[in-house]
Amino acid sequence: MPNSNRGAVGFSSNEFEQEYDRPSKSELKRQMTALQKLGEELVAEPRDRVKRVPMPEDVRDAILECQQIKDHEGRRRQMQYVGKKMRTLEEDEIAAIQKMLDSWKGASKAETANLHAIERRRDKLLADDKALTQLLADHPQLDAQQLRTLIRNARKEQAENKPPKAYREIFQILKQLQAPAATKADDEDKEDDTDDDEQS
Repeated sequence: MPNSNRGAVGFSSNEFEQEYDRPSKSELKRQMTALQKLGEELVAEPRDRVKRVPMPEDVRDAILECQQIKDHEGRRRQMQYVGKKMRTLEEDEIAAIQKMLDSWKGASKAETANLHAIERRRDKLLADDKALTQLLADHPQLDAQQLRTLIRNARKEQAENKPPKAYREIFQILKQLQAPAATKADDEDKEDDTDDDEQS
């Protein structure tokens, strides 16, 4: 009579599948590390930004508290606690936090690109007199005499390897030309924040 147990190994194939549905230890470790890193990024951000991130109150409190701890060991322990709190978040909450952090990185990239554009414009002013004519045509409110003097001084500074005083002043003038639009956007943000405060 054939043995009915022959070949059986104590569990059926569907138990096997359940076993492999769960993430592996290394996958879990990767997820934990990613969440810890996300927590560290949030701790590194300014407090007012952290307050605007959509997340549960207890997670935000842990992050804000961590920002205030100066003691190295105390901060390390709090950082571990932040990591633990981050692991309580749902996937959609994590995605919302990541999206906000990415948008801030994008904003700082745009800021950097903007500063490079100003630097290129300044270099053009020093290299080509036509650039000043164009600048004054675009911005008639500028003091032409002051700019001519600054450009002359900046060229002299470069030729004689002197500290770039006039060179920096030209940068500040060009930066201010772009400031009104940026200031307007900041004011609108502040108004939004005020509205939020009044509602809460």
